[in-house]
Amino acid sequence: MATNENADCCPRLDPQLWDKKTFDWKDKKFIKDSVRTAFFIPLNFGSVMKRLDEKVRAAGATMPDSLCLSDHAGKWSMDVYLAVDKDIPGAQNETFSGTFLSRAYEGDFKQTGEWCKDFESYVKEQGKTIKKLYMWYTTCPKCAKKYGKNYVVIFGKVD
Repeated sequence: MATNENADCCPRLDPQLWDKKTFDWKDKKFIKDSVRTAFFIPLNFGSVMKRLDEKVRAAGATMPDSLCLSDHAGKWSMDVYLAVDKDIPGAQNETFSGTFLSRAYEGDFKQTGEWCKDFESYVKEQGKTIKKLYMWYTTCPKCAKKYGKNYVVIFGKVD
């Protein structure tokens, strides 16, 4: 489980909880928002996360595991899905159902292409096919520097 050493920022991730795992979700609750990007680089990620956090807190809800999945819709936008424990008024509530495989990676974001290829191989080894791919950027740059690790978890909805 993640532990929060700085209540104002990112909890520390235990990658073993997320590496080579299978999750069977049925109506898992998320709230959705969009981030502006420039050639896939997030421009307003922090302000979007702050806005989502304020909605969750106002609703008296929690964010299990601080899980936030990113869907890179293209060069100019990214949808984010923040896991919540109940519906949030004033937010775009979504649910995910299905089987999801995950792998945890550590390193610089420039390795994302390599991680995606490795993830595709992992899913194929499991006899599955990726239907949808999500990235979980587990820490902000400040916390990655503080912890000395930059973990990214890839999730794939599979059939």
